[in-house]
Amino acid sequence: MNIEQLILDGATIVDVRTPGEFAFGNAPGSKNIPLNEVPQRLEEFRNFKAPFVLCCQSGNRSGQATSYLQAQGIECFNAGSWFDVNYVLSKKSA
Repeated sequence: MNIEQLILDGATIVDVRTPGEFAFGNAPGSKNIPLNEVPQRLEEFRNFKAPFVLCCQSGNRSGQATSYLQAQGIECFNAGSWFDVNYVLSKKSA
């Protein structure tokens, strides 16, 4: 799956950093669901239009969340750093 194309096509972007990290900076339009809340918010993820992408600071936490959600049968992809997602989004508006 081409993650860049998913982002450009308007996929839901979920940032799994803490609320404080998210408030410091985030990709426009992204939703903040901290990694530690992912298991409790499984139904919320099931309601997102699939596939969606996850991001964080470096790609590590979003990788953990992606693995967990995929194991629950949810179609999602790790987009890595929110900086990378932001870069892709900047191409859309250019």
